[in-house]
Amino acid sequence: EGPQTGRLALYLLGLRAACPPADPSPQRSLVTWLKYYLEEDWAGSRHHGHPLTSYYQYSLGVLALCVHRKRVREEVIRRLLAAEHHGRFRHDGGSATDTEAVAALAFTCMARERLVGPGLAAKLRAATRGARRRMAEAQGEDGFFGNVYSTPWAMQVFIATNACRAQPAYGRAMAALLENLDAFSTAATMAQALPALHGRSYLDIAAMHCRDESNTLTPAVLKPLPEVLGNMTVRLVVECPEPQCPQGRLYDQPVSAPAGASLLDVLRAAAAQGPHNFTFDTQDTPQGPFLSRVLGLGPRRHERSYWQLLTAPSTSLQMGVADYRPHDGETLILRLSQW
Repeated sequence: EGPQTGRLALYLLGLRAACPPADPSPQRSLVTWLKYYLEEDWAGSRHHGHPLTSYYQYSLGVLALCVHRKRVREEVIRRLLAAEHHGRFRHDGGSATDTEAVAALAFTCMARERLVGPGLAAKLRAATRGARRRMAEAQGEDGFFGNVYSTPWAMQVFIATNACRAQPAYGRAMAALLENLDAFSTAATMAQALPALHGRSYLDIAAMHCRDESNTLTPAVLKPLPEVLGNMTVRLVVECPEPQCPQGRLYDQPVSAPAGASLLDVLRAAAAQGPHNFTFDTQDTPQGPFLSRVLGLGPRRHERSYWQLLTAPSTSLQMGVADYRPHDGETLILRLSQW
């Protein structure tokens, strides 16, 4: 199993936000492991030119260490700075907003906490300004920076750099976010959105005074979703590029499912109906189930590929397989893509 950079980074961020116990020993061990993962993660770059996980996870690891006010070797930070400078965050057909935003937060944190020298700190601040400018210029007509999930990360960059009032783009993003709160249905995605909704960033937890925190948590009473009666039929298409798949389209069939079902339910229905032998596998992640294999195909070790979720003709879905709810007559495409 490869380095768990992103998972451990999220855990350490959550631990700091929740005010860790007075005994620092377990926390110190986790920080040591994260430093180890960052080095192991980058070892793959000697053969593949990128971290074994992703620049997103690598940036998240640097951010988590900074929030815990832990120094890292300058080379670790320069690796990220070089990747940002040469535009290596972007992947084919997708947005690099989330990665660029997390890296900018890490840069801002390192400079603010004075964990690097003045010369490197100036370069980090310049890189952050550039990232912030690119995000504002590339904001979509829907108000999102990238997509609904990367938008809270980008908003945190504006918050952390005190640029909210000077950027109309921030206000448009906040309005779009408020209209799409139902997209944040897992603990991990909620943790991205909540700080931005309250005008905070992950950098704020570095300066928290835990003794002043009052216990205001109360159990939430969730209302069940209204039941939708009847069935729907969607068209499910599976595409795979050459040369891995000379035939291109591997599956193209109508699938019947209960009205209001999720995309994951549609995939289960396709697997249950014959005689087309549709198969798929998912992996559990903090963001919910992740589609890992379809019809026996999935990314090979160290391959930068994933199953992209789209609605016809070529619109990327803003939600995961467990959250997106297709409508009757819709065409859903699972496309093996490079990132």
